[in-house]
Amino acid sequence: MAGMLLRGLPRFLPVSSRLGNNLRCCNIMKVIPVVTQSCQSRLLSTTLLEDSDDSLVQFGGRHTVTVIPGDGVGPELVNCVKQIFKVTGVPVDWEEVHVSDLTYGSRYTLEDVKESLKRTGVGLKGALTTPSALSAQDDLSLNQRMKVELDLFANVVQCRSLPGFKTRHNNVDLVIIREQTEGEYTGLEHESVPGVVEMLKVVTKKKSQRIAKFAFDYATKHGRKKVTAVHKANIMKKGDGLFLNTCAEVSKLYPKIKFEGMIVDNTCMQLVSKPEQFDVMVLPNLYGSIVDNVGAGLVGGAGVVPGVSIGSHYAVFEPGARHTYAQMAGRNVANPTAMLLAAVDLLHHLNLGTYAHLIKDALEKTIESGQTLTMDMGGSSGTSDFMHAVITNLHPQ
Repeated sequence: MAGMLLRGLPRFLPVSSRLGNNLRCCNIMKVIPVVTQSCQSRLLSTTLLEDSDDSLVQFGGRHTVTVIPGDGVGPELVNCVKQIFKVTGVPVDWEEVHVSDLTYGSRYTLEDVKESLKRTGVGLKGALTTPSALSAQDDLSLNQRMKVELDLFANVVQCRSLPGFKTRHNNVDLVIIREQTEGEYTGLEHESVPGVVEMLKVVTKKKSQRIAKFAFDYATKHGRKKVTAVHKANIMKKGDGLFLNTCAEVSKLYPKIKFEGMIVDNTCMQLVSKPEQFDVMVLPNLYGSIVDNVGAGLVGGAGVVPGVSIGSHYAVFEPGARHTYAQMAGRNVANPTAMLLAAVDLLHHLNLGTYAHLIKDALEKTIESGQTLTMDMGGSSGTSDFMHAVITNLHPQ
């Protein structure tokens, strides 16, 4: 029975880590009462983006992945992934759930997303539009509700220079880890008197500790040397001060990894002037959203940066900068690179590394050749042209 239950735990965690703090929020505690108190107190760790060495639950040797096409160009980019997976023979089946804050009367809801992810454990997602004006009942957007209700607490965005694609800086290799379930995104605001709005920023030690531990575990697993905690504690002394101090406390558990704090405005300046100084960055919610986009701009834009949102039970892979490009929808001009790189990471997560390497190699060959680039990369090719070039490089003559 215990073995059967362990196979249902999140695939990006080793079995030893799965018996940690996460058991408090699983029904497994009711079935395995012999787990020690020391195991229960262990903090979350991750082996994200590397092939798992333990067996995965499969059906006929195939994996099922929840897919949320998203808004704007999202469906076009998801279709590119599907076509390339099909040609490559990737053993993945798709369970589509169409949700959006812009589509009223849809038969799918967030509950459908949650039920699907409970079955699959992993998703591929296009960007969702977050409307500026939600109804009074909808304090949180669908995007934010998904993160909070599924406890997708960590957003990981990889900003790396692409081989053969020239930008202002050619040596960027940094990882941005963002806490995305609290901070300024909690939706706690009200109009105290006409013309005066108050908003609460919530920072807790528990969630600050969790994201800091996640960042240091990531750095340890991936051979990174430094973690930078980004903050504004010089002004928000209690809120950001708590985040910074908690990160500093956690850093003491990792003496081999250098730790530094950096004020967010200085961080943005340092990023655009000397990005090579950064390695792993850990940030509260709002700063993470801003720095994600700065990082994307360093390596070529939103179209080339992959990301993933991770919780204790689920992993949802997506473009890192989360732009829908609604004005370009249906025009066959979107860059599939970010979505394809996210799909490559998804394959590693599913222990399908052979397919992941095939697709990534074909993608890099397409970019390095410079012959079939989309407009945002300085070319004139369309989405479908880029996709077919990748497919051609999968099967060189």
